[in-house]
Amino acid sequence: MTADNSVIRVVVVGNGMVGHHFVESLINSGQPAHITVLSGEPRLAYDRVHLSSWFTGSRAEDLALTDEATYQQWGINYVLNAKVEGIDRTQKLVTTQQQSYHYDVLVLATGSYPFVPPIPGSDQPHCLVYRTIEDLQAIEESAAQSKVGVVVGGGLLGLEAANALKQAGLKTHVVEFAAQLMAVQLDEGAGTLLREKIEALGVTVHTQKSTQVIEQGQECRYRMVFADGSFLETDMILFSAGIRPSDQLGREAGLGIGERGGIVINNKCQTDDPAIYAIGECALWENRIYGLVAPGYTMARAAVASIAGEELDFAGADMSTKLKLMGVEVGSIGDAHARTPGAQCYTYHNQPQGVYKKLIVDANHSKVLGAVLVGDTSDYDTLLQYCLNDMALPQTPETLILPASGEKPALGADALPATATICSCHNVAKSDIVEAIEGGCASLGEIKACTKASSGCGGCTALLKNVVDSEFEKRGVAVSKALCEHFNHTRQELFHLVKIEQIRSFDALIERHGSGMGCDICKPAVGSILASVWNDYVLNPSNVPLQDTNDTYLGNMQKDGTYSIVPRIPGGEITPAGLIVIGEVAQKYNLYTKITGGQRIDLFGARVEQLPDIWQTLVSAGFETGHAYAKALRTVKSCVGSTWCRYGVQDSVGQAIALEHRYKGLRAPHKIKFAVSGCTRECAEAQSKDIGIIATENGWNLYVCGNGGMKPRHGDLFATDLSTPTLVQYIDRILMFYVKTADRLQRTSVWMDNLEGGLAYLQSVVIDDVLGINSELEAQMQQVIDAYQCEWKTTLASPEAKKRFRQFVNSKQEDTNIQFVDERGQIRPATELEKTPEHARIPVELV
Repeated sequence: MTADNSVIRVVVVGNGMVGHHFVESLINSGQPAHITVLSGEPRLAYDRVHLSSWFTGSRAEDLALTDEATYQQWGINYVLNAKVEGIDRTQKLVTTQQQSYHYDVLVLATGSYPFVPPIPGSDQPHCLVYRTIEDLQAIEESAAQSKVGVVVGGGLLGLEAANALKQAGLKTHVVEFAAQLMAVQLDEGAGTLLREKIEALGVTVHTQKSTQVIEQGQECRYRMVFADGSFLETDMILFSAGIRPSDQLGREAGLGIGERGGIVINNKCQTDDPAIYAIGECALWENRIYGLVAPGYTMARAAVASIAGEELDFAGADMSTKLKLMGVEVGSIGDAHARTPGAQCYTYHNQPQGVYKKLIVDANHSKVLGAVLVGDTSDYDTLLQYCLNDMALPQTPETLILPASGEKPALGADALPATATICSCHNVAKSDIVEAIEGGCASLGEIKACTKASSGCGGCTALLKNVVDSEFEKRGVAVSKALCEHFNHTRQELFHLVKIEQIRSFDALIERHGSGMGCDICKPAVGSILASVWNDYVLNPSNVPLQDTNDTYLGNMQKDGTYSIVPRIPGGEITPAGLIVIGEVAQKYNLYTKITGGQRIDLFGARVEQLPDIWQTLVSAGFETGHAYAKALRTVKSCVGSTWCRYGVQDSVGQAIALEHRYKGLRAPHKIKFAVSGCTRECAEAQSKDIGIIATENGWNLYVCGNGGMKPRHGDLFATDLSTPTLVQYIDRILMFYVKTADRLQRTSVWMDNLEGGLAYLQSVVIDDVLGINSELEAQMQQVIDAYQCEWKTTLASPEAKKRFRQFVNSKQEDTNIQFVDERGQIRPATELEKTPEHARIPVELV
């Protein structure tokens, strides 16, 4: 920091997750600075933690942590594809291939690069790494030309990469030099169980294998020859054998480098040049490289504090981790290998259920040193807090890992000290949450916004809520579970009231069980409940006030005030005649057309008054509404299955069409997506859907509660080798149980994560009927199916309903704000600049 607090020039080399966090923290600190960010990649920061979601449908925009507009708003000078060629420490100058930049402070956030063992043949095509979005694109391209894939490396990143190959549809192998998987995080017993679980999911594991050469194969593209004389043939090889710090710039600039790499830093994250900082995986602190994002974030904050003249040292970081690998829960805390002198262990191994838990304590049995969990990580948060805060153990420590019983000690929020870290990603302590409440935060959402807790990986969400609820209760604030101020009931309670009392309108419900006039929270929620129970026409006069804009106009409103139209295309199957009709509609009304990720065709740019005429054409040709505007079943995606594909073992298209017709129109707390794959190559990406079905030679495997998007979740395997009648019966029960019990706007994935007892409980409800409600669930689903109607068709038959679809009530004049320009042979909304008289515009004619 300059002595007069003037603006300093900060140059950041690298814009990964840690580099971006540094920039964000520096902006939030208020320190006057002119910031230049040099990104070696063609895009700004994105989420590397969830790279595998690329193979379940996520794209670059879904993974993005920021965008150019945000950096411009912050006043940051950012340069993409900026490869730094050198650092002149004397002149304080950073040079790229295009330009040089002066700095007062230089921050190296260059991260790491994948280690590729020096194996002859490893530089051939289809021998790839797994690190960047460009790597993902290369893997995707290679997978399209391959049948078999091998990951070299059985660590955490290697198993993530294996999951990516499996999701890409390849027969997948993992080759590991060590004797077990995840040898750094897990002990031998946990590693053995993890291997069993991974192999049960269809990934073949090879341990204690050292590859000597990669040569031309006979059955596949390559043959990997191992030191023991055995070999493995594959079409592509993905190296994930660890990382190496990207410290080359530091080396060339003469900075201190560790014996095994890494730019040496002190507690303030400064190198031996006080004007240069290093953070993240390129930095070496106390002879250690930290390969997780949370320690990198802590380094970033320490560097910002030092630049701003504040006191905040980096003092190491906890490397505990909890994750799901291909649906398998894994947790590792502290001294997982019991290497501390005098350490003693408690082990619980339930082989039939596939659960392994190990608790490591000190010689006096007074504190937790570490833990290992495979198959069940429900105790992770409790054990982590015991470990991090040196909390005294109960008299019987083994109860911390034994199955739930009356003797199991509960670790409440009150037992945590003020210094307890609740969110490791953003270094939020319990005291920070208390301070936020004292400062006026009155809800969980406000506390998240204020502290950023639970806005990183999300693993602390449950613990955060417990702490917040406890602190509110201490202050005499009732922790209400009411839907809103107008209903002192949860969504589930309102659902039961509507069903049991045969309530069919919002007015009747609020008169009997609420107060006031309702709001933007309760009206849509009640509208969804009424639709789920009775499936009445959503534009009935009593229902219209409950709908949001999209439901009101039976289409999705776009940014320029026009609407998109998505006809249902069950299973993605469409006749040439149907394609022609859609093309004719798009051409007649000058609509932008796009194939969606759910195997449908989206038509953009329709004016509100054009909607009925467009629907009429589509309905006359046999199309129905695709409910793209509703919290309802959207699509049932499918591959071509056994009908055409040489790998298919079941008719996935026929099954997808039947399921889509059965559940179309089902309204739910949130949107629902299905997929049906005709074989385990999984071309329909079923395991990333709310309901995923994969064909086997003996029937169907059912996966539940997966989703893509910003927080991807792998679906849980619910049941295997089901007949079609049993499959449908289970889906009926699962969906209706979800509709009855989920919170408002809650995806099935979040519902499952919050469901007490999780997957096992859901299986007991659906398969074993422990609640005795399956007949009721099936009858309710049948009632919804019987009440189905195409909302477009119903609207077209109602002159009163059609009156809604006018731009202006008393005029046929068009909305002059809606203007388009040509781009790639189609229309797009004009920008504000393009709407000015100086720019050409293409108004759409009224039809």
